[in-house]
Amino acid sequence: MSTDHWQKSTYSGDASNCVYVAATPAGQVHLRESDEPEVILTTTRPRLGDLIRTLKTQPSPRIT
Repeated sequence: MSTDHWQKSTYSGDASNCVYVAATPAGQVHLRESDEPEVILTTTRPRLGDLIRTLKTQPSPRIT
């Protein structure tokens, strides 16, 4: 497990399905879920920003 300082997303609330984020001094951003904390995704702030903007502008998929 990483020694990063992990912060829980404010959108996770008190649910058990939480998303955590940690920034590194090198400018990377690490993401993980509470379900599988050993799986860590690494990206940069600009790329994460691009992803968030894209998700906000795309219509939500409908689950039937």
